[in-house]
Amino acid sequence: MTNTAALPADPAKKAAPPLLEAYSGRRPARTPVWFMRQAGRSLPEYRAARQGVGMLESCLRPDLAAEITLQPVRRHHVDAAIFFSDIVVPLRLAGVDVEIVSGVGPVVAEPVRTAGDVDRLVQHRPGDAGAITEAVRLVVDELGDTPLIGFAGAPFTLAAYLVEGRPSRDHLAARTLMHADPETWRRLMRWAADLSGAFLRTQVLAGARAVQLFDSWAGALSLRDYTAHAAPFSTRALGHIDDLDVPRVHFGTGTAELLVAMRDAGADVVGVDYRLPLDEANRRLGGQTPLQGNIDPALLAAPWEVLEAHVRDVVERGRAAPGHVVNLGHGVPPTTDPGVLTRVVELVHSL
Repeated sequence: MTNTAALPADPAKKAAPPLLEAYSGRRPARTPVWFMRQAGRSLPEYRAARQGVGMLESCLRPDLAAEITLQPVRRHHVDAAIFFSDIVVPLRLAGVDVEIVSGVGPVVAEPVRTAGDVDRLVQHRPGDAGAITEAVRLVVDELGDTPLIGFAGAPFTLAAYLVEGRPSRDHLAARTLMHADPETWRRLMRWAADLSGAFLRTQVLAGARAVQLFDSWAGALSLRDYTAHAAPFSTRALGHIDDLDVPRVHFGTGTAELLVAMRDAGADVVGVDYRLPLDEANRRLGGQTPLQGNIDPALLAAPWEVLEAHVRDVVERGRAAPGHVVNLGHGVPPTTDPGVLTRVVELVHSL
């Protein structure tokens, strides 16, 4: 047997980008960092690019989606781009009547509440994703070695929007359907999982080098309900890229009690929101899972000395995990000073 440990490194073999090293459970020379909702919101160039253009139209215009995806990489020098899209884009591509209403969020014209509603919904098949493929290719062509992360909403979050018809605080209608008609719920979730899975696969085949499944509303569920009624469908969604050998990140808000189940749904990396310290998250996950997170977005507006101490603490606690990618514990607030984000990136890289 050859002792490969003794072989010299191949000088022609290029090192993986820091993000992919960390996602693989290794410690790169530089701690990688990117931000959720970095593509837009707080950037003046984003607001200029989107002037007079609706959110869903922005996501489905390849040139514009690519430009917005690239803006924070150019400005902040983050270690990854996240594809500019929205959780409900696959719904729109499938022909579902959904709009993003300013000040409200996604609004579904005909909420799905009954078995008959689900019967009609599941007739919708994944639509033409050519605009997504083209946008991803445009981004990858400019990124060079910087990885692009693909994006999709987890099946529970998609289903919650479809049942509630709009954002909700407690997702009461979705949780009621889950228990009152489990078979109808399963049909809805299988459909949503296949829609999200196909969306992820499209992005990876076009050049994305990692993916993140966002379960924005999973924190509304108990561990028992999540394990029985949501996790199997996240597994189904992520299963669409089982053969493509890219790291899979699973993130939700308010999900401190669900981290193990989210990991076991098929994730290689678990995103942690700002509510749980990373060393505790690592303990709960058994010390075997790379982590992503978890700067509190509220502190981006605090005095620099407060934010700096917090970022240093996050990085230090993240050292407990086998790999760590610094991120926010949720998205960038739209009022954030872009200069603060750039400064955070510089600080993380210096550590």
